[in-house]
Amino acid sequence: MATKHEQIIQHIISLSVGSKISVRQIAKDLNVSDGTAYRAIKEAENIGLVSTIERVGTIRIERKKKENFERLTFAEVINIVDGQVLGGREGLHKTLNKFVIGAMQLDAMMRYTEAGSLLIVGNRIKAHELALNEGAAVLITGGFDTEDYIKKLADEKQLPIISTSYDTFTVAAMINRAIYDQLIKKEIVLVGDICTPAENAHYLKLGDRVEDWYEINEKSTHSRFPVLDGKNRVVGMVTSKDIIGKEKNFPIDKVMTKNPIVVQSKTSLASVGHMMVWEGIEVVPVVDESTVLKGIVSRQDVLKALQQIQRQPQIGETIDDIVKSNVESIEDDKTIYRAKVIPQMTNQLGTLSPGVFTSLITEASSRLLLRLKKGDLVVENLTVYFIKPVPIDANLTIKPTIIETGRIYAKIDVEMYNEKKLVGKALLMAQIIDR
Repeated sequence: MATKHEQIIQHIISLSVGSKISVRQIAKDLNVSDGTAYRAIKEAENIGLVSTIERVGTIRIERKKKENFERLTFAEVINIVDGQVLGGREGLHKTLNKFVIGAMQLDAMMRYTEAGSLLIVGNRIKAHELALNEGAAVLITGGFDTEDYIKKLADEKQLPIISTSYDTFTVAAMINRAIYDQLIKKEIVLVGDICTPAENAHYLKLGDRVEDWYEINEKSTHSRFPVLDGKNRVVGMVTSKDIIGKEKNFPIDKVMTKNPIVVQSKTSLASVGHMMVWEGIEVVPVVDESTVLKGIVSRQDVLKALQQIQRQPQIGETIDDIVKSNVESIEDDKTIYRAKVIPQMTNQLGTLSPGVFTSLITEASSRLLLRLKKGDLVVENLTVYFIKPVPIDANLTIKPTIIETGRIYAKIDVEMYNEKKLVGKALLMAQIIDR
C-alpha cells in the first residue's frame, strides 16, 4: 500500500497543469497533517511537478524531460528575475521556447516574436499587445506597468505578462545564466537515475531466516541485502559475514546490522560513489523520507554510470572545469605543472581566489599521482598556506612532490610559484583509487 507521501505525489500528478496547490487544501482533501502535505509539496517541487512563486502561490507545471534542459517555464522566469505577474496567471506553467529582446522597431520585433516565445521589452504598450496576439508572453523591464486592457488580453490568451525592476540587459543575462546553469546540472546524475527499482531488487523480510539469504544469494550477484519490515521500510542489512557459522533456520533479525547506511533518490552519483569507496560498501538501499525501499544501487551501477558520464560531450563549464583546462605539464619535466590566472579564477580584488588555489593544488596532485601510481585520489585532508596574493594574468608554476605513499594512501607536498617567487604551499593527504 502506498504511503501518505506517495499518495500526495500521485494526487499532484493527477491535477491538471496550471492548477493552484495549497498545503491546507492538500491536507483537507487527503486527510493528512499540514506537515506531511508541506513535505510532499516540497518533494513535488524538487522533481519538477510544481513551482512556487512569490505573490502567486504554488502551481502545477509541466514536468520537463531531462533532454529539454535548455527550456524554462514562465513560472521559473518569475523566480529568476524577481518578477510580478500583471496578468495571464493561468499560463505560468507553459514553457518558453526562446526569448526576444525588443530593442527594435515594431515590425522588425514581430518578425522574431512567435508563439511560445518571451518578449523582453520596456514600456511599449503596442509591443505588449502585438506580442500577446502572436501567442508570446511579455516581460516588462524597468518596473513599468501596462494598460488594463493588456492585462485582460493576457488573461484571455492565458499568456503571462510579467513586470520586473531590472533593466533589459540584466534580465537577458539572468535568463541566459539560468539556462547555462541547467546545462551544467544536466550532467549531474542522481541515484534515482541509475538504481534498480524496488520491484526488481533482492531483499529480505524481518520474518525470514538465514536459509532465505542463501536462496537470494544464488539468484543475484550480491552478498549484501536490505531487510524490510511489514511496511517495506529498511530496518537492517545482512551480509555474508553476518551469516557465517549460523544455522539455516536462524532468524535474520538476529544477525542483521541495524540502522544501515541508506541514500535517497536525489543523492548525487558522486556522493554515493565516494561513500561506497570510503566505507567499502557493495550495495546501498535507496529510500524515501520514510525509509521505504525505493530501489537498490550497487557499486557496478555507479562505475558504469561514471564511465558513461565521462563519454558524454562537455555542455557547460564549472570552475573546476576552467581550472583543469588551464593546467598543463611542463615539457622538460612532466611532474611540474603550470597555469595562467584568467579573470574567471579571481576574486573581487582581482587576485587568485582561495577556492581556485585549492583546486589547482588538487588538480596538480591528482595528475602527478595518476602518472606515477596509475590511480585517482580522493582528498582526505588538505592544509593550505597562502603566502602572497596572486594577480590576474600571472603565470603559475605548481610543483607537487610525493612525500609518502602506500597501496591506498598518499601524502603530497605542493609548492606554487609566480615568477620564481613562492606564493603558496599545501600538504595534501589522500586515498588512492586504483583504475
